[in-house]
Amino acid sequence: MKVGIMGGTFDPIHIGHLIAASSAVEAAGLDEAWFMPSHIPPHKDRAPKASAAQRWDMVCRAVEDHPKFKPADVELQMGGVSYSVETVKRLCELYPSHQMHYIIGADMVQFLSKWFQIDEIVKRIGFIGLQRPGTALDLSRLPEHIRQAVVIVPMPLIDISSTLIRERATTGKSARYFVPDRVFEYIEVNRLYEA
Repeated sequence: MKVGIMGGTFDPIHIGHLIAASSAVEAAGLDEAWFMPSHIPPHKDRAPKASAAQRWDMVCRAVEDHPKFKPADVELQMGGVSYSVETVKRLCELYPSHQMHYIIGADMVQFLSKWFQIDEIVKRIGFIGLQRPGTALDLSRLPEHIRQAVVIVPMPLIDISSTLIRERATTGKSARYFVPDRVFEYIEVNRLYEA
């Protein structure tokens, strides 16, 4: 099975995440896209506003109606800081017959050589880089063994972020249509992100 991993804080998950995964599934011929919330993201300077359980609930609600989208709690089960190399090792232990690919933005592809233990990661997993219109990308700057692990696919420009959604909620604006309906209901009922 060919699987794409969408990792992230998902605080909250939004339609941009779903469109990104859909673009990867179609362009790279994935059997499934797994949405994997991080327990504690290593590169963020603040803790998520929503708890791990709330972020998991929102991911489950967001993907429940799509036959190729699945929630994955691997990093939440591992606990601690979510380092990609440890996650990849765990995924390979749990699903040795699966062909795994991280789905990342093309802007992140350029920094793959700086990822912690990237040489160990590319031995085990590939990367699908989502290239938005207007994003310049020069793969020739990457070492050959990393470049060979990357496939670039096009993605429409969706200018939505979790930060924007939280800011809207904090100022009393609606997140409706920025997130799937069931996620919107969850945010409203649980009064997440309110000032």
